[in-house]
Amino acid sequence: MPIGMLDPRMTTSGQTVQRALTAASSLASPPLVVSHQAVRDPKSISRGPSRDARSLAATASSSRSAPTDHGLIMEREPLRLAPGEPLWVFGYGSIVWKVGFDFDERVVCAARGYRRRFYQGSTDHRGTPEFPGRTVTLETCDADVNPPCWGAAYRVPPERAEEVLEILEVREKQYDKRIRLDLYDDNGDVVVRDAVTYIATGASENLNWLGEASIEEVAETIATAVGPSGANSEYLLNLADAMRGIGVHDPHLDELERRVREIKENRTGE
Repeated sequence: MPIGMLDPRMTTSGQTVQRALTAASSLASPPLVVSHQAVRDPKSISRGPSRDARSLAATASSSRSAPTDHGLIMEREPLRLAPGEPLWVFGYGSIVWKVGFDFDERVVCAARGYRRRFYQGSTDHRGTPEFPGRTVTLETCDADVNPPCWGAAYRVPPERAEEVLEILEVREKQYDKRIRLDLYDDNGDVVVRDAVTYIATGASENLNWLGEASIEEVAETIATAVGPSGANSEYLLNLADAMRGIGVHDPHLDELERRVREIKENRTGE
């Protein structure tokens, strides 16, 4: 199969899945990092889930079939790249602080018409089927009114594209859409075209969708949930730190971080 063409069924073979799982769980050491400067300012759980958190889990289960862990890798059309074309991957969540694959260039950039929200349930990394955590997705919004969603794009050389796609298909297996989008700098100029990223939506095939909730409810869930990859709060705090590390100010992310820290501090002091 040519580089850059990934048949999603490939990931169901034991050898390929094992290779991708092993790579996805490790943190790569990039040979080169190049960041573009940009202006990015847009206008110890010791007692288990709290009563509010348990109520949130029950509400999620009653309003929609409860999120569930599963081995399903979302079926997608093969991704076709022109011969010799590199793969660009846009990270707006955990990829920013734990890339997990080799790349040769990083560009700080933004997706216009999208905003970062913690709408996707996590039962395989930052939560469990009994109490799913929340991880980020991109929600569409009016680009003329809302600031863009900042993150980082990673260039994968053509000879590694197929391997990295296999890793991403497994890592993002609970996200129902793989999309391609152009990315912009702070002057509004396109700096990366047709980058790949994974998003979650409320479509029926997305078994892990939690959807919109108040910031208080989201913070309570994140402060409480724990999964095989660790605490949901660790995911949020690492992401907030990583965004600051690349000069990004995201008011929604900052507010969630503040509220989660308050919840955890109050529990420690009880």
